[in-house]
Amino acid sequence: MSRLRSSSLEIKEKGTEFLREQLDAAQKELKLKDEECERLSHVRNQLELELEELTASLFEEAHKMVREANVKQAAAEKQLKEAQGKIDVLQAEVSALKTLVLTSTPSSPNRQLHPQLLSPGSSRASSRPFGHTRNKSASGALQTEPANPEKDPDHHDRELDSVLFAEFLSWKECPNLERSSAFISRVYREDIGPCLSFTSAELSQSVQRCVENNSLTIEPVITSSLPTDKNILQGGTNKCALSGLSRPCRHRIKLGDKENYYYISPSSRARITAVCNFFTYIRYIQQGLVRQEVQQMFWEVMRLRREMSVAKLGFFHSEQS
Repeated sequence: MSRLRSSSLEIKEKGTEFLREQLDAAQKELKLKDEECERLSHVRNQLELELEELTASLFEEAHKMVREANVKQAAAEKQLKEAQGKIDVLQAEVSALKTLVLTSTPSSPNRQLHPQLLSPGSSRASSRPFGHTRNKSASGALQTEPANPEKDPDHHDRELDSVLFAEFLSWKECPNLERSSAFISRVYREDIGPCLSFTSAELSQSVQRCVENNSLTIEPVITSSLPTDKNILQGGTNKCALSGLSRPCRHRIKLGDKENYYYISPSSRARITAVCNFFTYIRYIQQGLVRQEVQQMFWEVMRLRREMSVAKLGFFHSEQS
């Protein structure tokens, strides 16, 4: 009996020890699982936090892009509206200009397009606005003389030069103001360059650039404003800024958007105006506003070239003040 009891106790102790080992193992495994769960929970919280920050950043960026797009759209719509208004104005001006140009020919110039051709009886009505307005180099300077031999006291017999005419025809196929064309290059070399070559070389170059860019302004001198004009340069109204000669200056020029004025003599003004007239007519051809036979265009160009040569030699029409 005692053996049986001791054997039973031994079995019980072994069973208890086994269970205790199993319990320790289970506790260790549970502890490891708890640690893993805690780690995973921490990772999940970190991911959720990053996801929230990313979502907030994306929403903020999206709102910012929408705001910028709205601002750009509003600016673009405003620019489009302004551009449309400018286009409408330009189309109206071009339409009016075409109407005037189409009714003007060398033999019968349009009186509205060329107010300086009005008869003496009607010149008084138009002299005041013409004398007190600012005239751009390629818009208000065009002066076309009648080509009718019976009315033109300076009429000469003429013969078409085949070389010059061929150069003009070649240029007419693709009209532009580039000096790469033989026609424009010749005019610069023989007429424009010499006509705009004054004593003041630097000012001469500036004048030529403004004439080419259509940014030169020629204004008649208003006597009452002379004494206090602080922007007068190079000798005032008694010395031509271009030639350097002491001459009464009835006109002044302004280069582009600059505020300074240069007072010029009648001879210098005639030379500038002659070049402006040439550029004006060339631009009309370039823009397709001249509806004439090609030979009529050519002879008008030759007449304008002659005007530049005559002005360079010192001849000009005297003006009544």
